[in-house]
Amino acid sequence: MTVGRGGAEPQSGGVRWLVLVYKIPAEPTRLRAGVWRKIKGLGAIYLQNSVAALPVGPSGERALRLLRNEIVEMGGSASLLESSVLGGGSEIEDAFNAARDDEYEEIVDRCEDFLRQIEKEYRAEHFTYAELEENDEDLVKLRNWFAKVEARDVLGASGKASAVAALERCAQVLDEYAARVYAEEGDGH
Repeated sequence: MTVGRGGAEPQSGGVRWLVLVYKIPAEPTRLRAGVWRKIKGLGAIYLQNSVAALPVGPSGERALRLLRNEIVEMGGSASLLESSVLGGGSEIEDAFNAARDDEYEEIVDRCEDFLRQIEKEYRAEHFTYAELEENDEDLVKLRNWFAKVEARDVLGASGKASAVAALERCAQVLDEYAARVYAEEGDGH
């Protein structure tokens, strides 16, 4: 096993984990949803209800410390632990990688939507700078999303390659569309 980006250094027992164990008041429910969104946004996985894990790393630790503080401030309780796994470590790593693979697959799906949108522009013979700008912004959003997932992918999930290929295909098709826009619109705009 190699050292992952973000500080997930394998030890003799495998990856070390930050584990957040928390309890949030039942009401208002928006607090619970907000914590869930933040945990998912960090790329942490749930080991069970109210127990989330993330490979050890400075940015993850900072974020989980802040989240722990927020939970306490909202009237809940939370403990943040750093631990090694004595049993079941490969299952936790597999779950973490599966979560990243799901995110990469979602990016691939959005890339397919992007390509369908460009195809629609071709069918409608809609070759304008406004459409080009809109599609360019969409590709920037996809790339930014990919960068966030890639930053969380400290254990090297297998789905990354397909997301990279899908983004490269989107860039290629957008370049071809741009050339057509330039030919149709001319350089006068």
